[in-house]
Amino acid sequence: MDGPTLTGHSGGMHRREPLGGAEFAPETTYLNSASSGLLPARSAVALRAALDESASYGTMGRDYFGAAAASREAFARLLGVPAERVAVGSSVAVQSAFVASALPAGAEVLAPEGDFSSLLNPLAAHPGIKLRTVPLEALADAVRPGTALVAFSAVQSLDGRIADMAAVREAARAHGARTYLDITQAAGWLPLRADGFDFVVAGAFKWLLCPRGVTFMAFGGEYGRGEEWPAAPYAGWVAGEDIGASNYGLVRPAATARRFDEPHAHYSYVGAEQSLGLLNELGVETVHGHNTALAEYYRAGLAERGLTPRAAPGSAIVSTPGIADAEHRLAEAGVRISVRGGLLRAAFHLYNSTDDVDRLLALVG
Repeated sequence: MDGPTLTGHSGGMHRREPLGGAEFAPETTYLNSASSGLLPARSAVALRAALDESASYGTMGRDYFGAAAASREAFARLLGVPAERVAVGSSVAVQSAFVASALPAGAEVLAPEGDFSSLLNPLAAHPGIKLRTVPLEALADAVRPGTALVAFSAVQSLDGRIADMAAVREAARAHGARTYLDITQAAGWLPLRADGFDFVVAGAFKWLLCPRGVTFMAFGGEYGRGEEWPAAPYAGWVAGEDIGASNYGLVRPAATARRFDEPHAHYSYVGAEQSLGLLNELGVETVHGHNTALAEYYRAGLAERGLTPRAAPGSAIVSTPGIADAEHRLAEAGVRISVRGGLLRAAFHLYNSTDDVDRLLALVG
């Protein structure tokens, strides 16, 4: 995808202002969306109203399911899938444990080395699963007969590398393997479609700008379209077809992916409805162009200083060795950033600007 015309430092770039207007006015220079995102103003307003409402109507509010349903719909629009194929939950780790439970005894799971722990640990801990890891770049070639599942992140949390999702998907199909794609570090800025993968999970508190406690699982493949859904080992009353009659005893599960819903954190989904609404208004393509332009501007500035980040073409995450000791200096100057694996990790999102990049470069050295 073509990026913006560059002009400025190192040939530079046209000044780029934040997206979202009055939705964001951070007191910090916030470059840490790979850890957690900023909450839009509209989401904060909705959360305060929900808290006030709870003083008279209880902590489930007047409409416990409304915000979760709207969030499900908004997430489905972002991913281009029907809302009936999306479940709501609380964490990626819980969803990974669910996927593990859907595999047969003795199943081989293939995954990239060093992928995020919430994706890998529940798979490795499940009795009978054999977890095999290979370098990310070798993932598609490593799928073999007998591989039951390929589990991987669309974007690596550590250094922003983007997986060759199409190659992995096709290799898995060729060997009859399921696919489990974690889009936590991709959803909200990287254009994606979920319908080509069997399981797609997203922790929404990073690039999707939602409160912590919002997670979505989208189902692709033939699940629910002729093929039976997997068992729902964590199903509770919210997963019943008739929620009003699902409080007691054994109930009939929902006909849609809602059968995998967890009882959701109400306040978190009140905020999520608003945050996801903003992203749908702006459009992921627009956010993608903005974020990657800033990342390229930063890479150019690093190169002028003789610094070389980890290779991650097209990524909004830039992780650089040799300057991790700058984190303390940056924090004192009000720049929020992170260090992972000895790399200074900068993550550029819609509320960032070229001024933020210039400030970061000046402080890095």
